[in-house]
Amino acid sequence: MSTLLVASTGGHLKELHHLHRRLSGVEGPYRWATFDTPQSRSLLAGEMVDFVPFVGGRDPVNVTRNVAAARRILRDRSLGTLVSTGSAVALPFFALARARGLRCHYIESAARIDGPSLTARLVSRVPGVHLYAQYREWARGRWRYGGSVFDAFERATASETRARRIDRVIVTLGTYRGYGFPRLIRRLLELLPSETEVLWQTGDTDTAGLGISGHYAIPERDLTEAMREADVVVSHAGVGTALAALEVGKCPLLVPRRFSLGEHVDDHQTQIASELGSRGLAISSEADELGYEDLLAAACREVAVLTKASPFRMSA
Repeated sequence: MSTLLVASTGGHLKELHHLHRRLSGVEGPYRWATFDTPQSRSLLAGEMVDFVPFVGGRDPVNVTRNVAAARRILRDRSLGTLVSTGSAVALPFFALARARGLRCHYIESAARIDGPSLTARLVSRVPGVHLYAQYREWARGRWRYGGSVFDAFERATASETRARRIDRVIVTLGTYRGYGFPRLIRRLLELLPSETEVLWQTGDTDTAGLGISGHYAIPERDLTEAMREADVVVSHAGVGTALAALEVGKCPLLVPRRFSLGEHVDDHQTQIASELGSRGLAISSEADELGYEDLLAAACREVAVLTKASPFRMSA
């Protein structure tokens, strides 16, 4: 029997892609359901992928549109298991998969440090779905602690080196539709010398009048290679970009978006920055407080990628 892996693009897809071979008791062949973006095209090249309609935050209309896509995909009788890291795109898949008798697992995103998201709470109402938290602190009741996507990394011992000049920077603001982050761009333009080479992935941020040449989305492989060659990676505090930086041994400089300024749906990015900071895997700063010393601190720290990370523990 095969396994269907369902996730929104961005951090949700990056988490599931990183975790899926660490899932205990879940095996391939794998089939994916996600949105059609440069990230998914690049990250899932060579995989069996079904592209489904985009679902944004608090987007019941497009959740409903995905019912037909979920019904079509789940007609595949070789499917025995469904795994998802969210978000709302997963809702119709769980309802229909359970009705067809599939074994279903929902892993709440590592972005949710103090409790389940709205999508997770809705999925938990579907009988028979196994539920997993990535934080022990709120794993109770039906929610089990399975491990964390960040368990595959640790701060490299004695990794600090002397401060050096920063010549090449990757800046990525994520591609979450409807939310921009021009504050970070403006602050970096104030800080970075004019000769600094900067690659900007700006997503839905309006860059008109800012004097930069940005890319809406950079294919995963190209972004990964650029991060590998950069002196420092500066990012909004999204799980997907943080993982991409960690996978190439970089300590990202994370700058959380703020709900009060209309930069995201809530303030969960402050929690992500705090969690990775406590693990020694990131440097964080508020956009308005960002200084050149923060860039140097991130450039001087290395991250070790564990060759054999612990499995993510699933229900039998």
